[in-house]
Amino acid sequence: MNLIVNQITFPKVDAAPLCWLLPPRCLVCDAPGLPGRDLCAGCHAALPRQRHACPRCALPLPHVALCGACLRQPPPLDAVHAAFDYAFPLNRLLPRLKFHRDFAAGRVLVQAMAEHFAALPPPPLLIPLPLHRSRLRRRGYDQALELARPLARALSLPLGCDVLERCKPTRAQSTLDADARQRNLRGAFRVLPGASVPAQVVLFDDVMTTGATLHAAAGVLRAAGAQRVEAWVCARVA
Repeated sequence: MNLIVNQITFPKVDAAPLCWLLPPRCLVCDAPGLPGRDLCAGCHAALPRQRHACPRCALPLPHVALCGACLRQPPPLDAVHAAFDYAFPLNRLLPRLKFHRDFAAGRVLVQAMAEHFAALPPPPLLIPLPLHRSRLRRRGYDQALELARPLARALSLPLGCDVLERCKPTRAQSTLDADARQRNLRGAFRVLPGASVPAQVVLFDDVMTTGATLHAAAGVLRAAGAQRVEAWVCARVA
């Protein structure tokens, strides 16, 4: 069932408990939120929805076309779909979830992403990129899974949480240049023993920068039998 608010149609995502008792407030500007979500109409309209991008890596471009990097060396991903460019207010909401345990921000992101990804063909399996267990212990939660689980539920998609494992601790990608990111991720992923990998899969991550992490996971899935690997991301860094 969809919720229709001020001519905006939202795929249904579970709202916060007692939302009827506490009227929603916009997490970006603190104005009254739209019914059922912590985002006002103005900030909802201002979300940096991705319009034109490279279909292989989702790099924002003036028009839809393969970027120079993908023309020179096709990546292991057949396609990348980004719901948003990494710009205001996404660049405020995503860090609140990723580093500050703000699950209300995560709920807003899922609601916004569901509007975008509902228009795409549903994949046979949505696989969130896993954290290494050491980082999971430090952070206490996996932000990609916290987004992928309710997104899959909202879109009625099968979620593959038991397919990939991050088997090698790596340095934070944000501290490395593009070449170092690739070296950092060699051997970082494996397909879990006994996991079934369908011919077509979609990887999910919160943010894509150079794509090195998604590429490393895609290579492992291809080696395990996947013939087509795509990625969905909440936001793409230009």
